Amino acid sequence: MPKTRQITIPINKNLVQLEELPQSVIAYGRDLGKGDTLPFHSHRRAQLVYASNGVMVVTTRTASYVVPPLRAVWMPGGVEHQIDARSAVSMRTLYIDVQAAAGLPDVVCVLQVTPLLRELIVEAVTTGPGYEPDSPQSRIMAVILDQIRRQPVVSLALPIPSDPRLRRLVQSLISNPADSRSLDEWAGEVGASKRTLVRLFRAQTGMTFRDWRQQRRLHRALELLTTGETVTSIALEVGYDNTSAFIAMFRRCLGTTPMRYLNITDQA
Repeated sequence: MPKTRQITIPINKNLVQLEELPQSVIAYGRDLGKGDTLPFHSHRRAQLVYASNGVMVVTTRTASYVVPPLRAVWMPGGVEHQIDARSAVSMRTLYIDVQAAAGLPDVVCVLQVTPLLRELIVEAVTTGPGYEPDSPQSRIMAVILDQIRRQPVVSLALPIPSDPRLRRLVQSLISNPADSRSLDEWAGEVGASKRTLVRLFRAQTGMTFRDWRQQRRLHRALELLTTGETVTSIALEVGYDNTSAFIAMFRRCLGTTPMRYLNITDQA
């Protein structure tokens, strides 16, 4: 499958002014084309990075997070991140000041997005950032904050190690998740013993090599589900010899089959 052409687009300069508004929660919408990249940047406020349609990949300096419409990335203020649109994306995001973010995570994580929360976010973006205290819009924002606090954290992070040998290995798997080489084979490739690689994977990612590769394959599968590819072709592209093994992995990780997950996403 040909790679999507990436186009770096500028960060909206008006965001600085938006973040200076007195409202505790600012809603902002921007549509991205497939292959668009917002380069590394950070915000003063915390951010809920969400797309009501399409799939994004949000990358920090230490991890990557895939974001289909049923998920959002919680991004504390000051954390540098990049956003890549894997399909046409309707980005609908919230910027939340320090006081309003009290009780919310202080680390980057993926949160579940319920149909209710989705509709609230879309409504907030539609009505715009300028609203008065004790207005209907301000009450919507209060409900949004309450809903965000109730959402469970979802394990969709892909940690990026710092060791150059391990980084070489994982960057290769990011480019080609179907690569099925064993850790013994990778040891010779990157110039480290298998024992060293096992230790480094645990220490720097909190995962085994096998679990990390499976997570990368899941990330890529979620990206491809929005492109119209068949489940069989997706299974082959991410390194599974048969569709049933891929579906079993997908169900084990996300609690449903790929097609049911896609149907839920389409209805979100």
